Amino acid sequence: MKFTLSVALSPLDHLTELARTAEESGFSAIALPDSLFYSETVSADYPYTSDGNRFWNAETPWVDPLVAAGAMGAVTTSIRFYTSVLKLGSRHPVLLARQVGSVAVLTGDRFGLGLGVGWSPEEFAWCGQAYQGRGRRVDEAIEVLRRILGGGMVDFHGEFYDFDKLQMSPAPGRPVPFYIGGHTEVALRRAARVGDGWASAMMTHDELRTTIERLEDLRGEYGRADLPFEYQAVCTDRFGLDGSRDLAAIGVTDVITIPWLMDGIGFDGDLAAKQASVRKFGAEVIAKL
Repeated sequence: MKFTLSVALSPLDHLTELARTAEESGFSAIALPDSLFYSETVSADYPYTSDGNRFWNAETPWVDPLVAAGAMGAVTTSIRFYTSVLKLGSRHPVLLARQVGSVAVLTGDRFGLGLGVGWSPEEFAWCGQAYQGRGRRVDEAIEVLRRILGGGMVDFHGEFYDFDKLQMSPAPGRPVPFYIGGHTEVALRRAARVGDGWASAMMTHDELRTTIERLEDLRGEYGRADLPFEYQAVCTDRFGLDGSRDLAAIGVTDVITIPWLMDGIGFDGDLAAKQASVRKFGAEVIAKL
């Protein structure tokens, strides 16, 4: 069992110190959220709350997750970083490949790419990307990313992206893992077909169990059942040492957690208090599993 510290919605001047504390406390990774901007209105419901409303506002702090990974990587030595999850549908994969490759190299291959399609039509439109056909386009973008990040001269001629031979150097020293997010059947099939893992949003223990069972079936269907695969979980009803054991029992390999929330400290709480919560979680949970 691995543990990842989520730094979602934290003030930006907390990030590097939280990364140092997480590394010292036994966390394996930092999960970095992604939001491009806050539009005053949106024309679609947010898919991961019961009422469809966003749980942040226009003043909530966000940072580009690739920039954050570079900053935190510079002050740590072993902890990994991954996006959870980056919205691929509103980004061009060739430019993104340059950014991801740079972060991977500069962190010593301590970076993983969590990917989702994206949910807000405004993010697509205002970044110059089509909302219609987004699933097919994301599938193609994943292939573009893998080819470029694999190193050497590559070309691509697809439905949405088309380029002749190019090379980005230096390439990462080892493959950047892709963790595919999403709860729909289409997203689960994408994760089983092309992912190195699956990243959940907020789900209950029972929902996670059912989803992991489905993913195992799909991985078998695609002939990938024997390949390594991560199950990254944000669980809403299992916490602490016993909760982590419950999650391990259903196949979760990586628990994403925010320890200070369990101690009654808000997203914008005092940095020292957050660090104390991280250290306590390391001693009371990580060290005992």
